[in-house]
Amino acid sequence: MLDMIINTTKMKIKPIFIALLLALFSSLLLRAQGVDDAADKKDKIEAFKVSFLTQKLKLSPEEARIFWPVYNQYQDELENVRKNWKRESTSFKGSIETMSDKEIEKLVDGEIIFRQNEMDVKKKFHLQLKKVLPLRKLALLYRAEEDFKRELLKKIQEKAPSR
Repeated sequence: MLDMIINTTKMKIKPIFIALLLALFSSLLLRAQGVDDAADKKDKIEAFKVSFLTQKLKLSPEEARIFWPVYNQYQDELENVRKNWKRESTSFKGSIETMSDKEIEKLVDGEIIFRQNEMDVKKKFHLQLKKVLPLRKLALLYRAEEDFKRELLKKIQEKAPSR
């Protein structure tokens, strides 16, 4: 008799437990959706960039094999410098009109330091890229990066709703 009561209780708890798990899981999925959408967009942009640069540079398979690891490391370091500056610069609260002179000085000095850090990364990888790409393709890379930015902006503007 006791076994029958326990089994009956288990049968009633099981659907409730499953329903709670499903509710929790779907809640987590909905919260993560915004993050997933952003990550998905970033992945699509990266794939477009790889395709765009590969086409513009006309990379051979051997060149691509050597180029992409160096270029990806370059992009990662630039992103880290930019994230650090964004984190640092957003620590200044309020508008410039309400900041003290000391805060403004720290902000503008930080901007120069950020630009120098960014340039240091570019110079470092310029030397590395010269070793893995012919100079003509390196020159094409710099032009293609600018072309990519313009093309990406154009695509974003085309998808943006008219105001």
